[in-house]
Amino acid sequence: MIVITGASSGLGAALTQHYAADDCQLLISGRSKQKLAAVTATLTPAQQDKVVSQVADLSVADDVSRLFSQLSTPPTTVIHCAGSGYFGPIEQQNPQAIDQLISNNLTSSILVLRELVSRYRDHKVNVVVVMSTAALAGKANESTYCAVKWAVKGLVESLRLELKGCPMKLIAVYPGGMATDFWSTSGKDIDTSSFMTADEAALMLKNALVATQHGYISDLTINRG
Repeated sequence: MIVITGASSGLGAALTQHYAADDCQLLISGRSKQKLAAVTATLTPAQQDKVVSQVADLSVADDVSRLFSQLSTPPTTVIHCAGSGYFGPIEQQNPQAIDQLISNNLTSSILVLRELVSRYRDHKVNVVVVMSTAALAGKANESTYCAVKWAVKGLVESLRLELKGCPMKLIAVYPGGMATDFWSTSGKDIDTSSFMTADEAALMLKNALVATQHGYISDLTINRG
């Protein structure tokens, strides 16, 4: 079983389509029932039979617990794609929007990882945390967005130390700009014509997650060309 959060759009939706094409059992989540339904509608009937979708707000601990309580056995992989963006000069940013940014990105990551570690730290589960290249370098007019992504990076690196010697592995992924509706919903007017598509990023990520008996990719930066 593969669990994909943030599957209602962008990278999460593209990963759902790629793994469904490989006949994988999937549990997908997102905040919009309609968007999740639109993603599953792109799959064949046979693929849909292997996909369970659940609406969840991952910044709410009870929603996170309910999501993973559906699983009767530990998942092989969890890909945490859920998040949102918010941009602009800091003096123009709305405090409520900043709070929402923190909830959607940092709080959700903390609660998801808290739940996964408490349930599966002694199981061979790959936990993939998708961040952004904004977690690696500061960017003008992206100060609060960079702040939450840097915080998630610190969370992942600290938990790796707590999980030392455990079979659970944390995989950090830093994708660059993708041509999705992320930008329009984040309030940033930007030309995405040269950006990679979500499908391209999903294919690169999926290929990179193929591990060997004695090795795996622990950190992955997916840059746009």
